[in-house]
Amino acid sequence: MAADPFLRWFLAGDPSVWISALALIVALTALLLTSGAKRRAVEEADSLRLQIGTLGRELEEFRVDQFNSADRASTTTNMSETGIARYSAEKEAYDVLWPQVWQLHDRLGMFLRAVQSGEDISGLRQDTRNAALDSRALLSRYRPFCCASVEELLTYLIDTEIKAHMAACQYLDLLKDAANTPSDHDRRVQQDKCHVLYEIEAKDLLNRLITAIRQRVLGSQ
Repeated sequence: MAADPFLRWFLAGDPSVWISALALIVALTALLLTSGAKRRAVEEADSLRLQIGTLGRELEEFRVDQFNSADRASTTTNMSETGIARYSAEKEAYDVLWPQVWQLHDRLGMFLRAVQSGEDISGLRQDTRNAALDSRALLSRYRPFCCASVEELLTYLIDTEIKAHMAACQYLDLLKDAANTPSDHDRRVQQDKCHVLYEIEAKDLLNRLITAIRQRVLGSQ
């Protein structure tokens, strides 16, 4: 066959040519996989931001409706003063906690993406840590006014994002000590841990938190 001389030439060629070709194929495959993962992450983030924006608009519309409603007096007559005060205090807690929790999630995402791509993280690491500390402090302050289910979700979400931040910091420390590390196994473990904590667990908790707050404040699913 006509292809046989070429095949014999290729097989008899320099092994370094084969290795280079194989390395090129592996690099192209990795690039395609990375591009697909980034595209999916962007799509998921856009979907989550859409839900967050919807919740914010619903809360704002609810505040306006409460202020302008002509039936407000007749509605509140069926509620005890204690019930009205309890509802107001709980809603105020969510008005304060929700923006802070979202800021933590947003800052953490920026930090993790910078770590993953090897970009400059100056400022992002400390910003994320400060956002986590502020979230914990606000939750401690407003915990008595939150319902049990929302308080539990807030606690798990903040703790999960702190764990993701710590895993990313450990990954950075391992990069610095690469010369003393026999393999990249430990670094891969921390990368996978960051992915699971942020992309899966934290986003699931955030979605459940949106539903829970909407149910408590707006009385809808």
